[in-house]
Amino acid sequence: MKREDIADLMAFAIIAEERSFSRAAVRLGLSSSALSHAIRLLEQRLETKLLNRTTRSVAPTAAGQRLLDRLSPALGEIAEGVEALAEERDRPSGVVRINTHRSAALLHVLPKLPILRKIYPDVHLELGVDDAMVDIVADGFDAGIRHGEQLARDMVAVRISPEYHTAVVAAPDYLTGRPEVRSPADLLQHDCLAWRYRTSGALLKWEFMQDHRKVSVDVEPVFTTDDMEVLIEATTTGAGLAYLLKEQVATHLASGQLVEVLPGFSVPHEPCYLYYPSRRQMRPAMRAVVEVLKGGIGRAAANEQPSTDAIAESHS
Repeated sequence: MKREDIADLMAFAIIAEERSFSRAAVRLGLSSSALSHAIRLLEQRLETKLLNRTTRSVAPTAAGQRLLDRLSPALGEIAEGVEALAEERDRPSGVVRINTHRSAALLHVLPKLPILRKIYPDVHLELGVDDAMVDIVADGFDAGIRHGEQLARDMVAVRISPEYHTAVVAAPDYLTGRPEVRSPADLLQHDCLAWRYRTSGALLKWEFMQDHRKVSVDVEPVFTTDDMEVLIEATTTGAGLAYLLKEQVATHLASGQLVEVLPGFSVPHEPCYLYYPSRRQMRPAMRAVVEVLKGGIGRAAANEQPSTDAIAESHS
């Protein structure tokens, strides 16, 4: 193998990860044209087409994917070896990629960014926000954030939030002059706004604790969306009642934009966990992010625990 092959193979892996020549060029500090030229030369030397290019996307060919599958472990070891040098100078650095649903990003990650920047200025956090479950290993993420009941058993999980609670909320203007909501069954007399899972297409169930057992109400929504922020915004405009996590709308409730109905029927939900593959050695940068997100800066990840449940779709 020639020396230039190593650099070009690494460039190929980054292009495949980013699915874009322009984004890969930014990461590599090259121009898109120079990077494209390097890949063409690599394909000529290997006498194999590695990437399918269109005006909108870039993806590995079948041969390219087979090569990438062989390259990824070796390139990962090289990256970990280089970043492990940070341990010697006690200054974590590098990129940590985390996949999370929108609520966890807003509630538990963004508020801690200033702390991360202050304590670990050389750590760059990259968030992939997706309300659907993803395979963090296959998609190139270092870790993910989901609720406890949704974690695969081969992951290490670190709790980063308190327990959640469901809430049915509405704008005060919507409730004016409408039937009072005293029990879950009363919801059938109201306009309900629903959230739909992107992966399965199913509607989120409206579940309640009643007489010490969990019951569900099959509402017929007048509005449905797969974007939680859109759902909250629709609720604040007075479009109807929405079934959310109370923590998602805490500021809206505090300001009076929204009010909660049926508070005595709330259902508790698992807290959020940061999870990552147990077989992977933790990089210094990753360890720094774990410590900040769980609120244990300067301490080892003492409360790590293997999760036991199968991956399912997220409750955003």
